[in-house]
Amino acid sequence: MEQLSTIQILSVYILPILFAITIHEVAHGWVANKLGDKTAYFLGRITLNPFKHIDLIGTVLVPILFMLFGGMMFGWARAVPVNFANLKHLRRDVVLVSLAGPFSNFIMALLWGLVAKAGLLLQGYYPWFWLNALVFMGQAGIQINLVFMVLNLIPIPPLDGGKVFLAILPRKLAMKFARVEPYGFIILIVLLSTRILNYVIYPLVIFLSKFIVSLLHL
Repeated sequence: MEQLSTIQILSVYILPILFAITIHEVAHGWVANKLGDKTAYFLGRITLNPFKHIDLIGTVLVPILFMLFGGMMFGWARAVPVNFANLKHLRRDVVLVSLAGPFSNFIMALLWGLVAKAGLLLQGYYPWFWLNALVFMGQAGIQINLVFMVLNLIPIPPLDGGKVFLAILPRKLAMKFARVEPYGFIILIVLLSTRILNYVIYPLVIFLSKFIVSLLHL
C-alpha cells in the first residue's frame, strides 16, 4: 500500500477497524448471553451498530496514530459488560466468552480475504479503482483482524488471553496474577512502544496471513 496517500490509507482501514473492534465486542456479549449472562443483551450492546461500541480515543484516535506513526495496529472499543457471576460453569464459560472475541477476528480475517479475492477475480469487469479498493481493504482487514486476535490472546489481564489464563490457573495463583490487571494496559503500551511485542506478534500474524493467502489462493 506504499503507493497510497495518507487519506487513501485511512479510507481503506476505517471499515476494517470498525468491524474488527465492534464484532469482537459483540462476540463476547453474544456468547455470554448464550451461557446465561444477559447483561449485554439488556443494555442493548449485542448489536452491530458501531456507535454503541465506539470509544473516541480507543476506536478512532489511537489506531490512527499507531497507523500513521508506523506502530503496530492497536485500539479498543467500549468493553461489552459481562457479569461472570451469572455464568453456569464459571471457569469453562469465562474461557469461552474470552475466546469469542479473538475467534471472531479470525473469522473476519477470512471474510476480508474473500473480499480481496473478489477484487482480484473481477479485474477487468469493473473500474480498476473500485476493484483495487476492494483488494487493499481486504488486505487491511486480514492484517488488522489477525493483529487484534493475536494481541488479545497475550496473557496479560485485562486482555482476553489474561482472562483465559486467570480461569485456568489454580485459585491461589489466579488471585495473585489478578493483581496485575490494574496495570495491564500500562504494561501493554510499554511493550508496544518498545516494540518488544513485535517479536511475539508479527511471526504469528505472518504465519496466519500466509495460511489465509494459501487457503484462498490470493
